[in-house]
Amino acid sequence: MLRIDNLTKRYGDHLVFQGLNQAFGAGCVALCEEENTGKSTLLGIVAGMIAPDSGEVWIGGHSMAREPSLAKARLAHVPDDCLAFPSLTGRELLERVATEKRASLDHEVLDLARRLGLEPHLDKRFEQMSTGTRRKVFLTAAALGDPAVVVADGPGNGLDAQARAVLADQFRLWAQDRLVLFASHDAELVRACGARVTEVAALR
Repeated sequence: MLRIDNLTKRYGDHLVFQGLNQAFGAGCVALCEEENTGKSTLLGIVAGMIAPDSGEVWIGGHSMAREPSLAKARLAHVPDDCLAFPSLTGRELLERVATEKRASLDHEVLDLARRLGLEPHLDKRFEQMSTGTRRKVFLTAAALGDPAVVVADGPGNGLDAQARAVLADQFRLWAQDRLVLFASHDAELVRACGARVTEVAALR
């Protein structure tokens, strides 16, 4: 579902990581090490938001470098910063993602929004939302289409206890037939998701 081949990334003189190689099938995998280890950079590269210096990412058999539209069609991304579209409402973002994925806001997607406690906030603009509410919109958007890989950076940040429980249930459900790859310092959430814990340095 996800393959990373010989990924290397540096910023100036700082080498973030070098020669990462790994193939992932369905399941839930958590990157849990301390800061400044390259977790967010790696997730950004997998999501197609950051270009590696060398190497390649494959999503559902499609190269992110050579077939970005096909690769991103099989990808769902929950970024650390969920304020990329401050003037959009939550509903508008869901509709935009649905159009991109050629999907619909069906009962399953709207039920996830309801369980996360998002429904009362869907018609607010992102700039009017709390950090947790913004994240709930992106988590709901991850249910759209048919992603092979769900990438999430700090998915539990800002969520209330009820939403965190829903998130853990959803990650376990998704992990049955897709890869959920996320970064978190929240050991309780990682355990609740049943995630396999690894480190960026171990991906060689």
